Amino acid sequence: MIRYIRLYLYFLQFSFSRAMEFRFDFFFRIVMDLVYYGINIGFYLILFSHTTTLGGWNQSQMLVFVAGFLVVDAINMTVFANNLWVLPDFINKGELDYYLLRPVSSLFILSLRDFAANSFVNLIAAFGLLIYALVQYEGTLSVGGVILFILLLVVGAILRYLLRMCFLIPTFWLHAGRGFDMVFFQLNRFIERPHRIFTGVMRVLLTSVLPFSVMASFPASLLIDGFSWTIFAQFIAVTVGFSLFVAWFWKKGIRAYSSASS
Repeated sequence: MIRYIRLYLYFLQFSFSRAMEFRFDFFFRIVMDLVYYGINIGFYLILFSHTTTLGGWNQSQMLVFVAGFLVVDAINMTVFANNLWVLPDFINKGELDYYLLRPVSSLFILSLRDFAANSFVNLIAAFGLLIYALVQYEGTLSVGGVILFILLLVVGAILRYLLRMCFLIPTFWLHAGRGFDMVFFQLNRFIERPHRIFTGVMRVLLTSVLPFSVMASFPASLLIDGFSWTIFAQFIAVTVGFSLFVAWFWKKGIRAYSSASS
């Protein structure tokens, strides 16, 4: 474990040093993400100019949810996005050899080696928005509830990473340019919608099979509506289930991998 922590600290040091070498790209991406935040906040402000509740939540409650999914998105953009974007190219070009030969988990190094320093600035901004949403919240919030909410947002970000890996690993067999990545990004829009607005089969699909509505909506529900063992257990069970599946699926993919030397 100590070895992995030290290795990740080296990843951080290298990533921040490289980011400073391309300052225009660094600041451009910050602006791009901030525009994305503004669009999402503006979307819900427009909705609440025509209604008082959405899925049973008022504007104050919905702002907590919006800030929550922006934090989930920012964590992924900071920690995982750059790494997963190039993974299909590594698979198709046989460039995984270098990582498979390292004396550490290949999944660890391929998922975490590139820390997006520019997105880290926006992660701070997203947390700032979350703090604002919690401070202006009209109801009563407990310290324990807020801490659990933030921890579950981190778990939600991990779940998003796991779900994206499920769409990328088929590249080992398909050799497609981006695997099913484009399908993932289309479905990822559901993270921006609270699970409470869906019903029937659609809700089951988005909270169990393709749990995009779990990542930020479940933590917000546990904070706003009160703690529920059912929701909490489902959230943890889905995350653990996808963790085990991705670990198994990755090993299957590695067995099917054709290296550059084969």
